[in-house]
Amino acid sequence: MDGNIARPDRVLTLLRAASRTFAVSIEGLPSGLREQLAVAYLLLRVSDYLEDHEEISPAAKVPLLELWNETLGHPEMVDRFLSVLAGVPYRENDPEALVARESATLLDALARFPLPVMRTITAHVSTTTCGMARWQARGPRVETECELDDYMHHVAGIVGYLVTDLFALHFDAIERRRDRLMPLAREFGLALQTVNVLRGLRKDYERGWIFVPRTFCTANGISREDLFRASERGRAMQVVADLISKAEHHLQSGLAYVHLIPRRLHRVRLACMWPLLFAAKTLAVSRDNPAVLSAEVKIGRPSVKQIIRDTTLFGWSNRWLEHYATRLIGNGSAQVRWDRLAEGRRAG
Repeated sequence: MDGNIARPDRVLTLLRAASRTFAVSIEGLPSGLREQLAVAYLLLRVSDYLEDHEEISPAAKVPLLELWNETLGHPEMVDRFLSVLAGVPYRENDPEALVARESATLLDALARFPLPVMRTITAHVSTTTCGMARWQARGPRVETECELDDYMHHVAGIVGYLVTDLFALHFDAIERRRDRLMPLAREFGLALQTVNVLRGLRKDYERGWIFVPRTFCTANGISREDLFRASERGRAMQVVADLISKAEHHLQSGLAYVHLIPRRLHRVRLACMWPLLFAAKTLAVSRDNPAVLSAEVKIGRPSVKQIIRDTTLFGWSNRWLEHYATRLIGNGSAQVRWDRLAEGRRAG
């Protein structure tokens, strides 16, 4: 399938600026698929930029997201979108702001893809963007785990669908397994987004959003407003532990997703397992770490490089991958929980 696009070097430059981690995964994919997934990812980052902008009120974000969604279906409207975007406070040194201002480049690239690819990307990015608009209109409080899952489905689960559909357009083996992969793709997306919620606890709180379900807090005898009080640190860390446990369950489905990708598609497997394993390592670093309540916890570059080296050599083996993920997730009781989850998944 022809994957040539206009200004491919510019697209890859934007990709690297937007996310070094996802750039590593996407750039390792076969030609054609690589460019298509890069454009899809960057279009989603435009939606992220509008949703996350700290200087725009939720009421103002809704029409912006709706205009962007309309522009996705009618690329000839991009000049109007960019004109409106010019009135949005520009955030210096923000790669998402740069990506948003290059919307015309991205839409031009999208239009040059084969029609099934273009329709797949447009449909999923549109669904995600509409979901973001609905949540901005709804407000910044998540009451239950089901509500959190609904939010995460729209911002990440649908991305799992998008990626799987693109894989299926390129590889018959994945097309034949698509029905089995799709529910796992959603869970994979929820896994990565749950880790993002953990990493962004403090930053989201400072911009007025609390993605921690109220029920998680009440179950541990704390209010959401007290999550960041030093006097409530013990109970707050119990809430963090519940979020980590939730992420672990979703990550097991992500692992099952990778298992279903044929071993001969090693580059595709690597592109999927890297964000999964980076997330697993992030959970290990976050566990029992009060820093998650005050700053964004990240894994270091040495860990990233080690994961990439190890999986490139041995990631073709599902059994090795399962043991490796178990080691990354942590030790002691946490590792026992991960092992039990893996056993349950294999039994199921």
